[in-house]
Amino acid sequence: MNTPSATALAHPNIAFIKYWGNRDNTLRLPVNGSISMNLDGLFTRTTVTFNSSKQDSLMINEHPVIGKGLERVSYILDLVRQMANINERAEVSSSNNFPAGAGIASSAAAFAALALASSRAAGLTLSEGQLSRLARRGSGSASRSIPGGFVEWQMGTSDDDSVAVSIASPEHWALADCVAIVNASHKKTGSTEGHAIAGTSPLQNARVADTPRRLDICRTAILNKDFDTFANIIEHDSDIMHSVMMTSNPPLMYWQAATVGIFHAVREWRASGLPVGYTVDAGANVHVICLAEYAKETEKRLRELSGVSDVLVAGVGGAAQG
Repeated sequence: MNTPSATALAHPNIAFIKYWGNRDNTLRLPVNGSISMNLDGLFTRTTVTFNSSKQDSLMINEHPVIGKGLERVSYILDLVRQMANINERAEVSSSNNFPAGAGIASSAAAFAALALASSRAAGLTLSEGQLSRLARRGSGSASRSIPGGFVEWQMGTSDDDSVAVSIASPEHWALADCVAIVNASHKKTGSTEGHAIAGTSPLQNARVADTPRRLDICRTAILNKDFDTFANIIEHDSDIMHSVMMTSNPPLMYWQAATVGIFHAVREWRASGLPVGYTVDAGANVHVICLAEYAKETEKRLRELSGVSDVLVAGVGGAAQG
């Protein structure tokens, strides 16, 4: 092994066309493709060191993690060990500069950074596609945090071709994500559990069947920088995914009163000429996407709304790096 230790940094991403539900839970092969944007300035930094200890260890924000969190990390490390033909255990240290488990894709950034750091530490040089596949095994949305800018995760036909690719560079379109924090605590039901019950909703099949249409509209809107079309389709897609969540068994209700208040405000602002649109991942916090030149105005308005405790502002982020 050339490099027993390596550090990598990856950004969370916000999905414009959502991933919700797997056709293979182990490989995390999605039931539909998705489109997202990496979030500049928000990141997870992870260091992986292979050593002679008897078991893997995990520290997140300087706190030791055991149980399911460590198991998910060891699963990725096992895949890396298999690829590199090594047996050493690893010490993993990770930190975020944004709230984890609150619907800001902390697992996406975490597993993208882990995939890059662990493969480098094991002496592997993986292609972007190979890294995307590896990250996907830890968290589906992590596949999208490997490439830079605006990213499409192609559902593919198998483990080999279910990978994310960049459809436009970070410089292509100056957008900003103003994340309105209404609840920074860790959500009770994580995305992994939510994906597993997506099929219990009678609305899921209709959502999945219509996804290619929404992907086409969103992709074209991004490439043409057509904000009105973009804002309408991301809100539509977000509402559809949360409708599936609410009608699953058991039902998942991530929204809070402040969440819905932001929806109404954003639609009113857009109707009056401010280029904004909302989208929500698996959590209560609302991502308000706007043209970058309106980010300060959008942030100011969000901070004035009832129930908003903070606003994080991010531009379009680059690829995972290490």
